[in-house]
Amino acid sequence: MSEFVMQRATRADLPAMKALYAHARKFMAEQGNPGQWGDSYPDEAQLTEDIDSGCAWLCREKGELLAAFYLAPGPDEDYAVIRDGSWLEEERPYWVVHRVASYGGRGAAAWCLDWCWQRCDNLRIDTHRDNLPMQRLLEKCGFGLRGVVSCRHGGERLAYQKLR
Repeated sequence: MSEFVMQRATRADLPAMKALYAHARKFMAEQGNPGQWGDSYPDEAQLTEDIDSGCAWLCREKGELLAAFYLAPGPDEDYAVIRDGSWLEEERPYWVVHRVASYGGRGAAAWCLDWCWQRCDNLRIDTHRDNLPMQRLLEKCGFGLRGVVSCRHGGERLAYQKLR
């Protein structure tokens, strides 16, 4: 059984987070998805903003960083307009999960999404059409595809939701 621990990220975690996201970008490119995060997303400024807002979270096991993500209450302007589908219970408050990254192989990303679900009964998340590993993870974790959204940082994304 895993002994994962969740903690809020601090600025002291920036170097480890930057390394994790570099690993994630490389993995995404190797899996046929070089465009979602390009060569630099999320950059240090974005990560610092996430940390300073208290919305950056880290998953560790025995002190080792395994995964990171952003969790914040909505509304999120990227999700204001959805096409080719609709949100469930659109008027209801929701939380957003963004920038999920993991080193893979230990189930940390799924554990992170479950951790969010235990705290938030209406979650929204998006991913690129070419990000097949994330699409499979979201479906495995009980998220349903709701439609397509346009993101501020570039392009269209498949929009998923999990609602209790």
